[in-house]
Amino acid sequence: MTEYAFLFPGQGSQQVGMGKLLADHYEVAARTFQEADQVLGFRLSELCFSGPEEELRLTENTQPALLTVSTAAYRVLREAGYRPSIVAGHSLGEYSALVAAGSLEFADALSLVRKRGRYMQDAVPAGVGAMAALLKLPEGRLDAVLAVSAREGETVTAANFNSPDQVVIAGHRAAVERAMEAAKQSGAKRAVLLPVSAPFHCPLMKPAQERLALDLKDTIFHDLQTPLINNWLAHEVTTGGEARVGLAEQVPNPVRWTDTIRLLVHKGIHCFVEVGAGSVLTGLCRSIDPTLQGAKFGDPADMDKVKTLLG
Repeated sequence: MTEYAFLFPGQGSQQVGMGKLLADHYEVAARTFQEADQVLGFRLSELCFSGPEEELRLTENTQPALLTVSTAAYRVLREAGYRPSIVAGHSLGEYSALVAAGSLEFADALSLVRKRGRYMQDAVPAGVGAMAALLKLPEGRLDAVLAVSAREGETVTAANFNSPDQVVIAGHRAAVERAMEAAKQSGAKRAVLLPVSAPFHCPLMKPAQERLALDLKDTIFHDLQTPLINNWLAHEVTTGGEARVGLAEQVPNPVRWTDTIRLLVHKGIHCFVEVGAGSVLTGLCRSIDPTLQGAKFGDPADMDKVKTLLG
């Protein structure tokens, strides 16, 4: 029997209309959106299905929206009989992965990510921070690029190790912009400023981490029914305590996605399904290891490809 992983996307995968076809086609998905509306006290479903886009892009809305789409998609796959050997999620996606792993109740995850988004936005005033993607920066150059770009009182660090060809940096806007220029001078093919509202996964997120840690402490985490590779250390997690710590530590620390996927491959996983909106992780996984076989599942039309992949 083929072993496979379920991978859950994070911010950047959202788009107006996401989840609507799932809810129209599958009763379990429709019930998932209804549950989210009830827990949050507003029509998150309408925001996912119809927008407006500017409201969906607000971090405190984006995070529960993506969690809900991923959970709806996961529940459809579960009803169809699919059970992954292991799970992982990119940044925010780790909450979806923990719901799928049986560690975190969906309602609790919704409450947490709504607050997480608000805390992250509050941590750094608008316009002070920035994030940028560095594409095809030659190996071994990143530390020097970051070192020459920081100034006294400013921060710029790695935020996402997405693939061998893509590293995302975050910090104070001026330092990020200097790092973009330094990266290009060091041989990067491109350096692209990202359209985000805050500099995630860097030390500027410490205030958000401190606030979120209190909410995580008050939330029940069960031991995992399915193991998870977490973002913080790219390490396998099986207990509720480890899951809680990982969610706190991922806030100011980089997402180690390349190491996560390489660990999955080391464990004998060569097939995956990206569960939720978009196909960002599918592209990253193929860049990390071209031998990986994957499919996305975010609407009913994707089910045939999942069946072909997993049988």
